[in-house]
Amino acid sequence: MSNFVESAPIVLVQGPTGSGKSALALALAERLGGAVVNADALQVYADWRVLSARPSLEEEARAPHFLFGHVDAAERYSVGRWLQDALDAIRGVQAAGQPVIVVGGTGLYFRALTLGLAEIPDVPAEIRTALAQRLQAHGPAALHAELRAVDPDSASR
Repeated sequence: MSNFVESAPIVLVQGPTGSGKSALALALAERLGGAVVNADALQVYADWRVLSARPSLEEEARAPHFLFGHVDAAERYSVGRWLQDALDAIRGVQAAGQPVIVVGGTGLYFRALTLGLAEIPDVPAEIRTALAQRLQAHGPAALHAELRAVDPDSASR
């Protein structure tokens, strides 16, 4: 996490659903004068407050909260996009001199935050469409056979 301000603490709170992560993160934010940054893949969606057990409006009002409900459920959202959003939020909180409490249960988000992600370009829409059409017309076995012909190591995995 070398992209961050060394003197501004970042606390990571990760665990299973229903383990008290959100309550702990809020208590830490209140005690330390910090802000809470969401690392839960479902809590990013605006439409899923109840389904994702997102903090209540009252809880969110007790300390600054970031990346909760900021994405429409119909929108495509990836770990790469979350990482950029999280880095922006964390840097903003640190620039204000506040500690950051990152909280959630999505292990891939924590892995991306602490270890980074490989740079993989987006697949153009026309390639996605063509592959979807071939998959529908010929089935997954045919596409797997093509992969095996060009990259047997990947196909075996």
